[in-house]
Amino acid sequence: MKISFKNDYAEGCHPNILSALVQSNLSQEESYGADSFCQQATAIIRKKLAAPTSEIYYVSGGTQANLIIATALLRPHESIISANTGHIFTNEAGAIEASGHKIHSVPSESGKLTADGIVDILDQHQRAPHQLKPRLVYISNATELGTTYTYQELNDIHQCCQQHNLLLFLDGARLGQAIAATNNDLNWQQIAAFTDVFYIGGTKNGALIGEAIVINNPTLQTDFAFIVKQKGALLSKSRLLGIQFYELFREDLYEQLAKHANAQAMKLKNAFHENGCNFLTDTFTNMIFPILRNEQIEILRSQFEFYEWKKITQEQSAIRIITSWATPDSHIDKFIESIKKI
Repeated sequence: MKISFKNDYAEGCHPNILSALVQSNLSQEESYGADSFCQQATAIIRKKLAAPTSEIYYVSGGTQANLIIATALLRPHESIISANTGHIFTNEAGAIEASGHKIHSVPSESGKLTADGIVDILDQHQRAPHQLKPRLVYISNATELGTTYTYQELNDIHQCCQQHNLLLFLDGARLGQAIAATNNDLNWQQIAAFTDVFYIGGTKNGALIGEAIVINNPTLQTDFAFIVKQKGALLSKSRLLGIQFYELFREDLYEQLAKHANAQAMKLKNAFHENGCNFLTDTFTNMIFPILRNEQIEILRSQFEFYEWKKITQEQSAIRIITSWATPDSHIDKFIESIKKI
């Protein structure tokens, strides 16, 4: 059987979570987010963010979180600004557009959006009421290309949004890996302070399922629960999500798992670099994009699974390799040996 490096959710969940689910299985709990585990997880996350008034909602997945947030924050005539590599623009089967909200894409080689890119879209939409009104800025950290925002970059986007009356939403499907990146200079408190809404991804960092939506802007908190319910995301057995986030955050397991995933990817990055490979982007998270000749890709594909991400030339393509919180050293060692032979 081939070893998979296609994604970071191929495994189940961290043993601590599985054990906690089993141990609490027969205890009776309140439903729909009122259970003790959701309450404890929320208290811990608020403390980490230094954001005691932020509201937190637990939902099952990233597409669901993105759709709920867009639906709750936007009026029918309002639209979204995203990098052209943004997950909501390239994936999710048009879930956002199906809700009636257009996404304006900004070209980005790095996967990151900039304040200048945001202003360019605004400049193109001045003919009210004939054109849509850009209102929500969507970014992800880490990005689809494994890159991360610096403090200055996020602050610049935040200031731009403040100046132009825009809302800032950060997709945190891989926020753990971004926070744990060795080149990261952003902390949890700054992310909470700079964004109106963001979410903390659990699915891609050790949880069975689950994302925690954090609403920092108090003007957006009213009636958000109604949208969560209306979109079918309010679990009756909310304990399933509360237990997982409580385990991930009570002793910083969340960041430990992300650090492991990143470290394993960096071992592979170094091996490719030593073999003379270039990369599509320079990443420090759990995603790398080495550029290889077609014959090299086929050799690696005989033992490993990964995505062929982007065609560079007729003879070369960039592949995407992702490590996870559970990637063992044995898988990394085997891959490194194969890299040395291509």
